[in-house]
Amino acid sequence: MSDADSVSKILNFFGFGSIEAWKAHQGKTDVAYRHSPSFMSDRYALATWLRLGTIEAESQECSEFRKSSFKRKLPEIRSLTKMPIGEALATTKRLCNQSGVALALIKPFPKTALSGAAWWLTPRKAVIQLSARHKSDDHLWFSFFHEAAHLLLHSKKGIFIDEIKGAKTGAEEVEANEWAANALVPDSDLEELVSEFSCSEQCVRDFADRQGIAPGIVVGMLQHRGAVPWSRLNRLKIRLEWSEQ
Repeated sequence: MSDADSVSKILNFFGFGSIEAWKAHQGKTDVAYRHSPSFMSDRYALATWLRLGTIEAESQECSEFRKSSFKRKLPEIRSLTKMPIGEALATTKRLCNQSGVALALIKPFPKTALSGAAWWLTPRKAVIQLSARHKSDDHLWFSFFHEAAHLLLHSKKGIFIDEIKGAKTGAEEVEANEWAANALVPDSDLEELVSEFSCSEQCVRDFADRQGIAPGIVVGMLQHRGAVPWSRLNRLKIRLEWSEQ
């Protein structure tokens, strides 16, 4: 294959007719999503990952986005975290589509250090894209609710790329983190658990049952709070693996 043929195939993949058009688009998106001074992902690997998410999102038939409808679906999605992950994600995708949101799970590439992204494919269709890079259910579900927060709280003009190790100092990122945490476990309930916590698996399981969520999510939140060492209780988390197909 000649260099010209390779360039043509690459441009076709990204949906552009010329290198100039690609460069112009990339310049705009760089401004939109490079919001962190410690942004770590390679721009071309990230662009490819996002393009695959776009292709997946375009294939999903969605109702017109309604903020109120999407917000009403989230408690039901929260309860799905107790189910086997494949079944939970399939149902989550269906509920998202009913509310105007495409849900794309795209395997991360080398040179990307991201957990998820949220943006608008059209003014009437939003996208949540997840990488499942950490390969555990607590990170996956927190990333989903974090991206949902961006769709509910922030501008449709933004492309929100959430990196695993990037600095989360921006006001929108802090707001999305707080919103997601409270959507999964109300802060007052978590504070009560921390004050009485015995650091036992049974304690976590009982609290998760009362909350109606997966115990791995509770473990992750306790670890983030510093109430549990990162090395403890991890067997309550569900480990995820990408299919080789």
